[in-house]
Amino acid sequence: MAAVSSLLGSSARVAARIRPVCKQVTRLSSQRRHTRENSTSPADHLRSGLETYKDLQKYFSKRLRAMYRRISSTTDHSVVCGHHHVYFIEGDGIYRMDNRQRDLEPEQVLNVGQVSGGEEETGPKNGERKRTFQWIVQRVRLSPQEKHLAATLRAAHREELRCVVVKLKREMSTSLDPSHILITLDKVFSCEWATDEILFFTTLEGLRCSRVSRLDLTSGGSRITSVYEETRPDVFVEVALSRDRQLLSINCNSRTSSEVLLVDTTTTSVEPLLVQPRQPDLLYHVEHWRRKLIILANTGPGQEYQVVQAPLSNPSMVSWVSLFAPSSGSAVKDMDVVGDHCVLTVRTPANELVLIVIPLTHPEKAYTVPMSTLLPQLPTWACAIETKRPGLADQCKVLELLISSPVHPPVPYCLCPEDGLLLSVTEDGSVRENKDDYTTTRLEACSQDGTLVPVTLFHAVPVEGLRQAPLLAHVYGAYGRDLHMDFCPEKRLLLEQGWALAYCHIRGGGEKGLSWQRQAREERKLKGVEDLHACLQHLFSSGVSSPSLTALTACSAGAVPVGALCNRHPHMIRAVTLQAPFLDVLGTMEDPSLPLTLEDREEWGDPLGNPKHRLSISSYCPLHNITPQCYPSMLLTAYSSDARVPLAGVLKYTEQLRKVIHTHFTTDPKSGCEPAPNIVLNIQPGANHLGPDDFELMLEEEALNLAFLYKELGLEPPRRKRKKL
Repeated sequence: MAAVSSLLGSSARVAARIRPVCKQVTRLSSQRRHTRENSTSPADHLRSGLETYKDLQKYFSKRLRAMYRRISSTTDHSVVCGHHHVYFIEGDGIYRMDNRQRDLEPEQVLNVGQVSGGEEETGPKNGERKRTFQWIVQRVRLSPQEKHLAATLRAAHREELRCVVVKLKREMSTSLDPSHILITLDKVFSCEWATDEILFFTTLEGLRCSRVSRLDLTSGGSRITSVYEETRPDVFVEVALSRDRQLLSINCNSRTSSEVLLVDTTTTSVEPLLVQPRQPDLLYHVEHWRRKLIILANTGPGQEYQVVQAPLSNPSMVSWVSLFAPSSGSAVKDMDVVGDHCVLTVRTPANELVLIVIPLTHPEKAYTVPMSTLLPQLPTWACAIETKRPGLADQCKVLELLISSPVHPPVPYCLCPEDGLLLSVTEDGSVRENKDDYTTTRLEACSQDGTLVPVTLFHAVPVEGLRQAPLLAHVYGAYGRDLHMDFCPEKRLLLEQGWALAYCHIRGGGEKGLSWQRQAREERKLKGVEDLHACLQHLFSSGVSSPSLTALTACSAGAVPVGALCNRHPHMIRAVTLQAPFLDVLGTMEDPSLPLTLEDREEWGDPLGNPKHRLSISSYCPLHNITPQCYPSMLLTAYSSDARVPLAGVLKYTEQLRKVIHTHFTTDPKSGCEPAPNIVLNIQPGANHLGPDDFELMLEEEALNLAFLYKELGLEPPRRKRKKL
């Protein structure tokens, strides 16, 4: 799956990580090993204000810990199925269980503590002090006959990647032999097995992934050869395996164009075959079916995605034949080929997710799941659909799904495309009934130019009863990516305490297709700011909360519309929380030495080479439009070594904001009637743009956000009711 998201590139200032929730509590003991750095940076003087929230932070830390325990049994797709074993990630490594002997204890096949490079010098140059850091398992890949395992690792708090290739024993063993690690590869971002002895992998240099290599395991050792190298600085390269494991694809994607090369794993030849040479504004993703290519390409009406087919022997664009194009206003979000069917995840004009099944032998008989209204349907609250990567011995005619929302934990579903049957199943195989604990309301706000902007609202009481409810509004609107709407335990906690949660799907994101991004790209970026303003106005006019009870939250590039709105309409919101915020758009895009500047010109524009782009960026850039006035209170969480959003821009923004607030309150005689906002900067160590991997640090960060929101909105923290004796 993840076809569309892979086309959007992997090095962007992305919105949020997807945190698996089912293993978090069991990992506590092993992830506490990381020792935090003692900061001595010049920015320490900007940290003032954090102590104000310490008591509330401790309170919410306990509440969040209880919430994580409540959902600790939630299903996820981190389990990998081999022919006879099931592999899973636990705190200190990777384990497996034998399906034929379930009474045996799990066998450890990789201990991440044995992986070299797990320490660094933190003291003087003579190496007096060293600190160990945790390796986090990212992906697990099994070779076709389960002879080898490749695991990609990432260092906690660092942009450091590694791949470990392990030789698997046929029988279970009680001891872990260090010699089973065949080779360790540095800087590996993605990897896939073509055969039991051939592994293709990409390496990450800085934030660029441009090189594909091949590892050959032989009886005499191993050999690494170069397969492909991308020269364009704006292209990101990944390797992927088709669902039937017969084709390995080398995906070379920029923000606006694609090029795919294929390796046929069923033949002795491993020379890549080019599908379609890159051309401007052509995006495509490739799957395989019966020696034909099933391609998701933006060659449909309005340059939106449609499904086309081409023979493997002649895959170029001249051979593409259209199989299916979604109806007007619908947007394809993902594609899978399951047996003789193509399954699409589609967002409808009503902002709902649906599954569309295309029988590849009779594409004219495409249908929306379910085939009959008498059959089970997707839950109305469905906001995120994740498909399971098939195991080596899994059925090829069934698609396993996880369906969730920000406040609904993932629910496992099974789709049988042949009969259109969609069932929610439990671990014992029984059918689960859908229960809607909360209300999901889908609204539309009319933006300044008349465009209707979708808003998803979660609430526990009818809309008429939300006037006095606190509101947390979420936004992103960049890179054609949808707003992150997977399950978040902290959002569920807020909803249980009477909050309303709004998700504003502004232009620049991908919720309504590729055109939705194009409408707010480069010099049209202000459209997203106007959309956010319209969403808040619509919520208030619909009886949802009020400015004094409203907070905005965003991550990374989502901070741009939030910061711009605060400059233009600061009285619309009371508080703001930003994580790894991108706030100095102009300064960043003027510096080509930064790792993402050249790649991001297709998103933000080129202020150095295009006067119109410079004028546009100057009109909305959060840092360069700060003015003396009363701003909402802000909590800005930044990471000291974040390469995607340099700390310098966050420091400049914080200092400038505090200066103009001070100017406003000392020079404006009317300012005495306004509460002074708190501008709080929380600088964390490490380079993790998406937040800490360590569970304790993550919990601490989330608890601080909740404490900040409650205090700045003047809310009393919820207290549990005592049981009567």
